[in-house]
Amino acid sequence: MTMSTILKTLTIAGSDSSGGAGLQADLKTFEEYGTYGFSALTTIVTMDPDNGWHHNVYPIDAKLVAEQLKTVFAGGPVDAMKTGMLGSVPIIEVVQKCILENQQKNVVIDPVMVCKGEDEVLNPDSADAIRDLLLPLAAVATPNLFEAGVLSGLGRLTTVGEMKEAAKIIHERGAKNVVIKGGKSLDGDMAVDLLYDGTEFTILETPKIEPAHNHGAGCTFAAAVAGGLANGLSVKEAVAKAKKFVTAAIRSGYQFNEYVGPVFHAGFRLNGE
Repeated sequence: MTMSTILKTLTIAGSDSSGGAGLQADLKTFEEYGTYGFSALTTIVTMDPDNGWHHNVYPIDAKLVAEQLKTVFAGGPVDAMKTGMLGSVPIIEVVQKCILENQQKNVVIDPVMVCKGEDEVLNPDSADAIRDLLLPLAAVATPNLFEAGVLSGLGRLTTVGEMKEAAKIIHERGAKNVVIKGGKSLDGDMAVDLLYDGTEFTILETPKIEPAHNHGAGCTFAAAVAGGLANGLSVKEAVAKAKKFVTAAIRSGYQFNEYVGPVFHAGFRLNGE
């Protein structure tokens, strides 16, 4: 393989030292998709086992994020990229500027607003900035139920019908394609995700897995979509493969401690799926 044929992917995200989510999950996923992963660190997240696994979030200075991105794009645009936890409005502005200046395509916006296990928006101003500055640049936006409720203004989503309404609003706000990750959060026996391309809805569902070792599933899904786009898949194909990839990763996950069970990113490959 020559340098000209190597597929390049980028994650702009926070660090999860437990390895299941964040930048670490993205890079593992990129590798599984046969792509060369670049990264720009935006935030450091720690979890305190002496305080119920409470999350502490430490954003990086936006200027340092910009310097990292300057390094990454010294080789030109990548084949696909994704965002994760961005941490502050200035960081979001840096990311927007970078995407526009480099005319970056295949942009997957994963609008991370909370840490798993928590239910308050980390920074409401950042949520607004993601909506206004990044959604219009998204080839695919991949909010979970909570994030889709915030971005659409509809609040808590509990049914597929409500997911469809939220997807329409998020599409109207600029995202070309919207995947709302219902996952295991909806009632019933199926893990349900919804894709909307502005014209039609596609339901993706698989039986729920118990025990659900799903820490990092959202980050991994968005990274898998980016990996699929980098490999030339259509959005619909990339989303469908990402669903299978994450399902295998959850099925292969393990219990890290009493608080969290991460997905295992090699599950799809190792189980021949």
